[in-house]
Amino acid sequence: MKQKKRKVCVVVTARPSYSRIKTAMVALRDRDDVELQVVVAASALLERYGRAIDVIRQDGFEVSASVVNVLEGEDLRSMAKTTGLGIIEMASVLDSLKPDVVVSVADRYETLATAVATSYMNIPLCHIQGGEVTGSIDEKVRHAITKLSDLHLVSNEKARDRVIHMGEVPEKVHVTGCPSIDIAAEVLAEPLRPLGFHRKYGGVGKEQDLSDGYVVVLQHPVTTEYEAARRQVMETLEAIYEFNRPTLWFWPNVDAGSDGTSKGIRSFRENRGAENIHYYKNMEPRDFLHLLKGSIGIVGNSSVAIRECSFLGVRAIDIGSRQSGRDHGANVVNVDYDRKQILQALNDWEVGEAVEPDLLYGDGKAGVRIADILATAELSTEKKLTY
Repeated sequence: MKQKKRKVCVVVTARPSYSRIKTAMVALRDRDDVELQVVVAASALLERYGRAIDVIRQDGFEVSASVVNVLEGEDLRSMAKTTGLGIIEMASVLDSLKPDVVVSVADRYETLATAVATSYMNIPLCHIQGGEVTGSIDEKVRHAITKLSDLHLVSNEKARDRVIHMGEVPEKVHVTGCPSIDIAAEVLAEPLRPLGFHRKYGGVGKEQDLSDGYVVVLQHPVTTEYEAARRQVMETLEAIYEFNRPTLWFWPNVDAGSDGTSKGIRSFRENRGAENIHYYKNMEPRDFLHLLKGSIGIVGNSSVAIRECSFLGVRAIDIGSRQSGRDHGANVVNVDYDRKQILQALNDWEVGEAVEPDLLYGDGKAGVRIADILATAELSTEKKLTY
């Protein structure tokens, strides 16, 4: 008798979430004992945030369902309501797809909606990237998803220890590494690509000559400081403007305060010109990592500076509290929302030594490990905690 395929449902809610799970999706798709279901939701569907769904389809994945749940506003109310709407819509999708296990990635509020809906539908939930420490509300969300989850696939031993200390059964917590490091490992082994990002992605601003080096900036609003988002991004803009090196700046995510960050960027662009800066919405994960690999370094508060860039050996200036407490390698320098501190850190790059790659978040083989566990692990929603 032919064995029934296990239905594994992966939910992608934002552009970074896709790179955090892509190689596991590839490995799951390639297995004969798994039926991969892909659900795309929230900002991953929206043009203003780069429509990650288009990249997912270009990579050959069939999208099983989509969940439109982002409410306009970029404030605290819209985040809470988006989460609530996500729970409602996700429940209907799960009822239709009837997966054997649902995979939720990282720590975003849209991800919390997936976790709540899955738990109340009595479907086993697998959480990727639990047990990590950061600032803002992300840590609360991440730990809440951990407590709702039945299977935990974490990036490193420190994360595993934290999840177990939260009461989860050790046998249900597996160190796999982060799938985004798999892509970084492939990129690290490849020669640098010829620079053609402007022609491929367009963007806004004067095309930059990147042959003598360039900077990448990715700065998101901080939910617990959302009213200060515009002031905070202005400090970075002033430092980058004074540093006066070609800069590729990526648009912020959908969190509360995004409107303030976006308005700050637009105002600076219109009033100051800043011809050394070119703006992008999104890039395919592999292209983005090639861009980082060839850069002088990255500035902002994105986890990519700490995760993938630690593996690539790319220098990073982490600004403010968004990544506060996250384990990081020698590539990261922490500064405040202060143009002088940011500029000093940028100038230090000119005389700094190269940074060696760090395996803190994985060795480049996470995707296959995750697929193996999802395909074979005993699945249950019964919680056996170890308090």
